[in-house]
Amino acid sequence: MSTTICQVMGFLVSSLGVGGSIMATAMDTWSTQDLYDNPVTAVFQYQGLWRSCVRQSSGFTECRPYFTILGLPAMFQAVRALMIVGIVLGILGLFVCIFALKCIRIGSMEDTAKANMTLTSGIMFIIAGLCAITGVSVFANMLVTNFWMSTTNMFQGMQNVQNRYTFGSALFVGWVAGGLALVGGIMMCLACKGLVPEESRYKAVSYNASGRNISYRTGPYKVGSGYEADPKTRKGAGYEEAPRSEDGRRSYPSKYDYV
Repeated sequence: MSTTICQVMGFLVSSLGVGGSIMATAMDTWSTQDLYDNPVTAVFQYQGLWRSCVRQSSGFTECRPYFTILGLPAMFQAVRALMIVGIVLGILGLFVCIFALKCIRIGSMEDTAKANMTLTSGIMFIIAGLCAITGVSVFANMLVTNFWMSTTNMFQGMQNVQNRYTFGSALFVGWVAGGLALVGGIMMCLACKGLVPEESRYKAVSYNASGRNISYRTGPYKVGSGYEADPKTRKGAGYEEAPRSEDGRRSYPSKYDYV
């Protein structure tokens, strides 16, 4: 029962993480204009991964997409790639996880196959979570670097060079979503261990090679090894033991005794 609960909870948490990653990627508030030095302004700017927007004091908002990727920084394009890879892996992991749930029986699927599918989906969720966290962190590092460069230019008397941008709400959504996907993937990997059936143990049979001094007993017959110190004379029907002489030796009849 605990394995099923862990698997279902991992699926739900990972679903929230993948959904959050999609939401964060689509949001336009990855960076927002810093209004610390100018709290009253007629124009408020914010940017996302796919377009930049301007909101006026009248409430009118205008967004313009990035028509080309050639003019964008390489790190910006890397963030895009990381978020897209994380979303694709998360969606594939969800499809695999649905068929791997223990509470869902599809045909004659064995528990071993479900365990392998659960482990696969868990690894996908972990990679998706790491991609989301890495992408958001790289973008945040870019914002921090540009912010301090803009602050330095402002102190040097170059106030109108460029606007300063700070963290937007999409960054926090991406961090939380990546963490949820990572936790869900770990829970799926833990649930995989409980789905693996116990292996049946077989008693091993040892075979010893027969040596020269090993005697074998087959049925009522006894076979000697041939290395006994005083082998006994076989007795059978039609045979009589030879008489012994005074010194204890057996005397055998010669061929002249039968003439």
